[in-house]
Amino acid sequence: MQKATALLFAVLVLGAIALVAVPRGRNANTSTETAAADAGAPSDAGATPSADAGAEPSDAGASGEPEPGGPVDAGGTLLLTGEAPPPLAGEAPKSVIFGVVLVQYKGAQGAPPNARPREEALTLAKQLAEEAKTDFKAAVAKGDKGSMENAGRLPRGILEPAPEYVLFSLAKGAVSEVVDTPRGYWILQRVE
Repeated sequence: MQKATALLFAVLVLGAIALVAVPRGRNANTSTETAAADAGAPSDAGATPSADAGAEPSDAGASGEPEPGGPVDAGGTLLLTGEAPPPLAGEAPKSVIFGVVLVQYKGAQGAPPNARPREEALTLAKQLAEEAKTDFKAAVAKGDKGSMENAGRLPRGILEPAPEYVLFSLAKGAVSEVVDTPRGYWILQRVE
């Protein structure tokens, strides 16, 4: 009986992870490397995002215009500052329960055709990140579809390097700054 309950719980957790971590639709700019990361496969992408993923090493945004806040990274390999995330500390947890506020932008995986421009999405995400620090539930309500207070338990090795570093570096109960992912901007809260 315990095995059946554990199996059911595992299926439910994986389903919750799929809602957050796996996009509902792929756009034409998706690389094999990003697809492997979305599927949970280890990625040796390292420091350089693929040109197929829409990430340019320059400061040009998806529209070709300079992006405030550093280089565009549609692959989730860079922090918002444009730096590669450092390795996780040895004491980082092996899995966490987390919540997420999603702010989608035009060109993000799973974003609707009428999604807001990237710069507008970043401005909104920064506002929601400030609000989330005092009232995460209210920020979730203002985020896009896919935002949730409790997205379930997520093991390390599933997400792209930047969101994984941010999430697994958070203290229990803490809320992150904005992090860019292939699916849009995320504000994360470590629940457990």
